[in-house]
Amino acid sequence: MLTSPLVAQGPNAGDGMRFGVSFGGISTVALSVEFFRDSRSLDISVGTWSFQDLSLSTTVRQYFGASALKPVVGAGLWLAAARPTGEGERTGLALVLRAPLGVDWSMADDHSTGLILNVNQGLWVKRSDPEDDLPMNQRLVPLPELYYRFTR
Repeated sequence: MLTSPLVAQGPNAGDGMRFGVSFGGISTVALSVEFFRDSRSLDISVGTWSFQDLSLSTTVRQYFGASALKPVVGAGLWLAAARPTGEGERTGLALVLRAPLGVDWSMADDHSTGLILNVNQGLWVKRSDPEDDLPMNQRLVPLPELYYRFTR
């Protein structure tokens, strides 16, 4: 009797899409869609910290290996917008460079989870207070993220 080996779904399994939810990283909670081809993907996430703001992120990711547990690295941009909360304020905006580093685990069939450490560097900021002219902090900011995704 001949049997074929199991092939993990998700990245490294051809072309496709994964949908998911994440906690942490660019927001408290975010929804994502990931378009992948072989071991590379384009990940788009939309989330919020407190429902008074909106976070949008796009990253390109590279997955390594063919096992169920794959290291992943990437690079992308994160745009955060916060609506004014007081009189005389304006919409606050920030553009951030992100570098996700972590692991993706294909649990079963079309389901996977992952743990990412997003290393972030601010590129540009427009503060909500028009009189606040402090320079942008230039330090690297690590933000952990946990996600669940399913393949369609």
